[in-house]
Order: sequence, then C-alpha cells, then structure tokens
Amino acid sequence: MSERFYITTPIYYVNDVPHIGHAYTTIAADVAARWHRINGHDVRFLTGTDEHGQKVMRAAEKLGRTPQEHVDITVKRFEALWAKLNIQVDDFIRTTEPRHQRVVQGFLQQLHDKGELYRKKYAGWYSTSAERFWSDEEVEAKTGAPIADIRAGKVVGLCPDSGQPVEWVTEENYFFRMSAYQERLIAWIEANPRCIAPESRKNEVLGFLRKPLEDLCISRPKARLSWGIPLPFDEDYVTYVWFDALSNYVSALGPPEGGLHRRFWPADVHLVGKDILTFHTVYWFSMLFALGLEPPRQVFAHGWWTIKKEKMSKSIGNVIDPNRLVEVFGVDATRYFLLREIPFGNDGDYSPESALLRFNSDLVNDFSNLVHRVVKWSSTPLAEPAPLNELDAQLQATARRATESFRAHMDGLEFRDALQALWELVSAGNKYVDTVAPWALAKSGDTARLAEVLRMLRETQRIVVSHLAAFCPASSAEVLTRLGLSAPDLSAEFDVLPTGSTARAGDPLFMRLDNEATIEALGGAPAKPAAPKNAPKTKEKPVSDPTPATTAPAAPAPGSTLISYDDFAKVALRIGVIVSAEKHPNADRLLVLKVDVGEETPRQIVAGIAKVYEPEALVGKRIVVVVNLAPAKLRGVESQGMLLAAGGSDVASLLTPIHEVPAGSVVK
Repeated sequence: MSERFYITTPIYYVNDVPHIGHAYTTIAADVAARWHRINGHDVRFLTGTDEHGQKVMRAAEKLGRTPQEHVDITVKRFEALWAKLNIQVDDFIRTTEPRHQRVVQGFLQQLHDKGELYRKKYAGWYSTSAERFWSDEEVEAKTGAPIADIRAGKVVGLCPDSGQPVEWVTEENYFFRMSAYQERLIAWIEANPRCIAPESRKNEVLGFLRKPLEDLCISRPKARLSWGIPLPFDEDYVTYVWFDALSNYVSALGPPEGGLHRRFWPADVHLVGKDILTFHTVYWFSMLFALGLEPPRQVFAHGWWTIKKEKMSKSIGNVIDPNRLVEVFGVDATRYFLLREIPFGNDGDYSPESALLRFNSDLVNDFSNLVHRVVKWSSTPLAEPAPLNELDAQLQATARRATESFRAHMDGLEFRDALQALWELVSAGNKYVDTVAPWALAKSGDTARLAEVLRMLRETQRIVVSHLAAFCPASSAEVLTRLGLSAPDLSAEFDVLPTGSTARAGDPLFMRLDNEATIEALGGAPAKPAAPKNAPKTKEKPVSDPTPATTAPAAPAPGSTLISYDDFAKVALRIGVIVSAEKHPNADRLLVLKVDVGEETPRQIVAGIAKVYEPEALVGKRIVVVVNLAPAKLRGVESQGMLLAAGGSDVASLLTPIHEVPAGSVVK
C-alpha cells in the first residue's frame, strides 16, 4: 500500500477578497501535495471557506441578501483564484454544507454527553471583527489607556487583533473545559517536537501554555447571532465560529467511523499563517483529545508577506492582489516567486522589483536558457549511455547532490531551500553548455560527442523539470512533452531517455520583461534610472566607422601616461547579460549582440570577438559593458556601448563576474 499524505490549508473567511496571503498558503499546500503525488503517494489536499459568523450576517444584510445567498456569491472569488493559480485540490469544504454541519453537531453532542461542556454567564470585551472576547489586560495593552477609562467610556477600547472597537457584552454561553487539557497539551508537544513547526512557533505555543489556560466559549446566543450551526442540545444557541471552522479538517473526511477518515486521519500537515497558530494547536488539539481523536502530525505556521516591513492590511491599502501577479508574470512564475523569495517559516518583504528580478534572473536567464540553448539540435538522436568523462561525471555528481538536497528540503517544507538546491543543477547545466560548446562540436562534425553531450543536457533538463513540476506544473509539463515523456521521472541518473530519441523544438519558456513597464504594471511607480554622466543623447548623430571593433583597447605599456581618478570616474561600467548574438552581416570577425544592462530595452553592441566565440555560446553570459560611449557605426551597424575583454587586439576572453549579479549592476 502506498504512503498516504493529507495536507490542509485554513478555510478562508468567505467575506475576504483573496489576497497574496491566501495564495501563498494555498500554493504551498498545492506544491507539497503535487510533490507527494509525483512520488506515488496517496494524497488528499483540502481547502475551503469559513462561511458563518456575525460579519457574514451583517454584510449580507447590508446588501439585501440572505447569508446563504451572500456566501454562495462570495465563495466564487476563491474558487476562481484557485483555478487560475492551477491549484489541484481533492476537496473544497464549505462550512454551510450539510456534511460539515452533521459532523460539527455530532462533535458537540459527544462533548456534551461526556460532560466536557458547561453553561455559565460571562462578561467581556467582544470584538465583532475578530468574533471573540478579549480580557481587560489585552484590550488595555492594545488601546494604550487605563482600563478604568475604557470602562467609563472616556476612551474607545480596541480589538488586539483588528484594531477595531470592542464592546462590553454580558451573556450566558456554553464553555468547553479546555483548561483540563493544559498539562496533556504540554506533554504531547514535548513528546512530539515536530508537531509544531518551525521550532520558534513550537516554543511560542509552549510559552502560551505555561500561563493559566482558560476554558473556551463555544457558543453564541441565537438572539444575537442567528447565522451559525445550532447546538444540537440547545436550539437557542449557535456554534462559535472557531469550533465550527476547526472541525472542517475532520468533517471533510466524513464521520470518524468512515473509510476516508480511517484512511487519512490524522492529517500530516495543517498549513496556517502564524496569526492563527494558537487556534490550530491549543484549541484544536484540546478538542481532539476530548473527542478521543489524535492531533495532526504537524501544524506548520508560516510568516507574513509585508510591504516595507509592514503587515498587509485593507485599511492601509497595501494588500497585493495575486491576480495582478498572474497577469504580469503568468501562473508558473507567480508560484515560483512566492515560494522562492523567502524561507517559508519567516516573514518576507514584497516589492515589484524583487518579483521582476527573480523572474528575469532565475526563470529567463537560468531555467529558460538551459532549455532553449540547445533547441537547434532537437532533432539530433541521443547517444547510448556511455562511460562518463571527467566533465560529464561532474555534472552527474551535481545532479545527484542537488536532487538529494531538494528531497530533504521538501520533506521539511523548506521550499526556498529546495529550489536553491535545484538551481545548483540549473547553473551547472548552463556552465556545462559553455564548456562543451555543442555548436563547436556540430561545426567540427564530431557527431558522436555531440550526441553524448545532448544526452547529458536533455537528461539534465528532465531532472530539473521533474523536480520543478510541483512548483511550475505547466512549463515543466511542456519540457517533459518535448522530451517525449508523459510524466516526471525523478531519477538523477543520465540513462532514462531512450537511445536514439529526439526532442521537439519549442519557443523559450519565459521571455525577459522590461523593468520600468513591468514595475508600473505591478502598481509600482519607479523613477527612471538617471543616465550616467556623458551618456549619449538619442538625438545625437552616431560617428560612422571610427574604429574596427568595440572591444577594449590594449592596456598601456608600463610607463605610459597615467590618468587621474576623476578621468577614470567618467567611465560608466555596468553588468550586462547577453540576450542574443548573431554574426555581423558585413564583417566576419564581428558579432552583433543584444545586451540587457538594466534599461528599458537591451542595447545593441558590435564586438570583434567572432574568432573566439560562437554566437550560441554567448547567450546568457554576464559581461562588463561601458555604457556611456557615444554610439558608433561599425561596418554599417550601430553599436551602443563597449564590452571589456582581455587580450588586446587578439581577444582571448571576455571579462565576466565571478558571481551571478543582476543586469545593470554598477561596476566600480
């Protein structure tokens, strides 16, 4: 029997407009579920919506709808976003569904019959926005005023969660004897140290449990709130939304005696935001203990996306719409960016610039480049697997190391680290292309070695996209199809693709996006980068044919005239990434390059390097460019800069940075 894996997201509050936080959690769960499916496991992935409560009822009243009509409309926003983001769920639970109500009422009756519930009069500060009571101490701390002034009405008390006003409410309700489980909760967490992750969150929960634990109010009077699941033993009350909502993880599996429940409970992972960790550990674990059910194997609380280190908030107006990211970057790139940019358990700051840099650097320059650089030899049959030479063996070793590390990180939900490990293989594959130069093998007629090299590169592509398929399912499936495969194959060995097989050519998977236009499309307002001093004006006439090439001149001999620092400072050097390269139409020793130097469009540079470099070998290379030279025509083709190379008039090598730095980076 295959290993099973049950993963859940929180059920999202149906009144919310889906934002980047919802997308983040759900994409992460989808990636984990897809990864387990690729590994042949029996997977169940659950998400859904929380549809009861006072806020829903009031919103429906304002719009002249019944609560059920209201949630039937608003739930479609979540369903549409998950479809757009290529989220592959096994079940979508709504708390208004009869199957959920049956299980919740069954739980309540069971706890009532066991004496786990009792009724008492309670008074406290109630927050409609958070749908919960707060203590004097909590309201006082949030409001920043003495509780006496708040009680006297001199200062409006504020909800510690939402910052909205609270009101003093006195009413009779039912309570769950949660305090009875305090010591058992501590013992369980200490005996199962992986049940709450990351480690810092586990320590946070244990710290909470070292203080006195109060019983949990699990009802609301129907006279105040009618929109909820009625208590089965008292029709004058409805269920408190958190007791209702948390039960979804079990209700979606049907009754505890059913086959689906026996097959998948306890859940392997509840993915939640750090702000609802206490509910999913202290509240939920206590409820499960009282019901005789085992807690989930792990609750993983991830951090928040922030804007300029500030939490996203509708009131501030800094909430990021994931639909906009998809419109600009596409689905796969959006999924990749959200899980690649920050460690999954930490907070992380979002900016349009970081999203664009990740897209152009990782997906265009690295991944798409690896796939597309050898597309012209797609019809060349693969060689039979043969003993590896030293260079080939290094690439094989990198594949084994990278995939082993990837798997270990995926087991720990360390998505960023998993992708970093995989990108070691992407980078190694691109460097392998540079070193073996398949274009040179084709030119020299060494078809046997070319077929061996193509096996190494196509197998590298297969390994990369098979592991990337959980993150970028559409583009990975496209590459697998080009390679003649119908599904990912996770083998790190270079003997999977059939001998003699060919590949199907295709367009680049990702195309570079313009910096300024993209940032503006994402809602940013970037200032245009200042032109370097003495930069050419577009109205200036270029000088015709002043020099034979635009590589740097030979270094002055020892004793040559020195220049001042001020003179040297006039030279503006930038890192450039070669986007395309082709032969000059009128000169055998010149190449015409398109180079991205971080501007709106790539620059055209003509360089005398054709004797040393094949055009195909240059695509994706990072070079150093002089960007403030006046344009010049070289054999009739305009050159808008100069690249730096070693070797004087007989160019031996381009100057390239040791590390991969972004296009447009200043060279000092």
